[in-house]
Amino acid sequence: MKSRFFLASALLLAGCQITGNSQQEPVATNQESSAAAQDNNNTDTGTADKSVTALDTAMAAVAPPAPVVTPQEQDDAWQRIAMQLKFDVPDNKRVNYYRNWYLRHPGHLTIVASRAEPFLYYITDAVEKRGMPLELVLLPIVESSFDQFAYSHGRAAGLWQIIPGTGRQFGLKQNWWYDGRRDVVQSTEAALDLLEYLNRRFDGNWLHALAAYNSGEGRVFRAIRENKKAGKPTDFWSLNLPEETSGYVPKLLAVADIVRNQSKYGVDIPFIANEPAVETVDPKTQMDLAMAAKYAGLSLSELKSLNPAYNQWATAPEGQTHLLLPVANVATFNQSFEKNGRQGMKVVRYQVKAGDSLSVLAKKHHTSVDLIQRANKMAGSGIRAGKHILIPVAMNGENALPSLTEVRSQVSHGSGYRTIYKVESGDSLWTIAKKQKVSIKELMKWNGLSKQSTLRVGQKLNIWKTSQSGGVIRTVFYEVRTGDNLSAIADRFNVKLADVIKWNQLGSQKYLKPGQKLKLFVDVTKVSV
Repeated sequence: MKSRFFLASALLLAGCQITGNSQQEPVATNQESSAAAQDNNNTDTGTADKSVTALDTAMAAVAPPAPVVTPQEQDDAWQRIAMQLKFDVPDNKRVNYYRNWYLRHPGHLTIVASRAEPFLYYITDAVEKRGMPLELVLLPIVESSFDQFAYSHGRAAGLWQIIPGTGRQFGLKQNWWYDGRRDVVQSTEAALDLLEYLNRRFDGNWLHALAAYNSGEGRVFRAIRENKKAGKPTDFWSLNLPEETSGYVPKLLAVADIVRNQSKYGVDIPFIANEPAVETVDPKTQMDLAMAAKYAGLSLSELKSLNPAYNQWATAPEGQTHLLLPVANVATFNQSFEKNGRQGMKVVRYQVKAGDSLSVLAKKHHTSVDLIQRANKMAGSGIRAGKHILIPVAMNGENALPSLTEVRSQVSHGSGYRTIYKVESGDSLWTIAKKQKVSIKELMKWNGLSKQSTLRVGQKLNIWKTSQSGGVIRTVFYEVRTGDNLSAIADRFNVKLADVIKWNQLGSQKYLKPGQKLKLFVDVTKVSV
């Protein structure tokens, strides 16, 4: 303020000196005086204008520059990412194809943004902390469309589509209770570890590293060696790679180009706040998910959507007990958990009756023998009639443990989606396998059967289906609207009418009711849902 005052004063004094000099001119005639007066008026006005202009110029020179908003200070997480995208996007037919696809399907990016909202800030922050390219934040769009429950035909799971062996190699536990490949926090760290490793293996070439993430480092190294031997270039675009991999990197570059140039392409990706949306809590005890949801003030479906790694109705008995919660619900959870004596499981006090066994009680109460033994500190399985034991049970009856057969099928297969086939009169393993277009070996593995097993009419068998296009299968719950029919719904989601009937056990039901919910297993590469 002081500098502004002195500057203005100096300029005004300069104006006065100019006027004073003009008053010292020789006296003229009346006519000349009148003209001179007019000239002086004009001169004064011009001088004032010049003084103001000089003031503005001087003020501009001393005014502080406009503050620069860093990527981390942006309001929108997408803008934070866009400002740091550095990969060159070539004018390439594969890149152009995928860019055009996304531009023709803007609804897909809207869905992706909705799914990404709880996790985008965390992933962006994790990538930045490692000093890795921000393009990697967009990789879950290509891998899974940000569907945390996604499975692929190659048994890959989660946002980052990690296969079982790679998951174990990078520290992701996978057991009956828990699959770390679907744990958003743990899988993100594992995926970034893998990408860092691949980048080192390919001497800092990120396109090669990304191709290897998709098809394996051995396949990319072989392609490089083949090109060197043939005297060809070894850049990504010159390599002979599988069709899926050849499209994988261009798809990521297309997505990055759209995110970086939303205005140019007329795309408006829904806003995601550039601030933490979720936080990890660890009660250090096995938690019934329904109880945890109640403590946090969430619905069970909301809790499960943030914690897709848990396969059953509770967290793991040992090791994995952490939960991801919305930031706004963390304090509520902690307070409720403490208020309820840090109770994580609902326990029923049961008096043993004659004929009871741990397996019978576990089945009756939708729990496991192991949990009953843990609750009662039992080394064996013997129980006596008349004695009381504690039985951990699920708060929500709908989240009871699956049958042993279902668990076996999930562990042995672990990909695609499961349908149920009810054995009919005259069926055999061979006829069922033929009808369902699967192998007898798969049918036996999924259901714990042997070639000598006898089938019963009405017996339910697990059949696992996968996307024939190699796409990503996701579960869609569709709410029937007025005027809908099964055929139209099947066409809309590019699935078979017979499958819609089978998935929902509609049988001979002919009519749909508005508001009725149908479960569909949709290949997201075939339809934008």
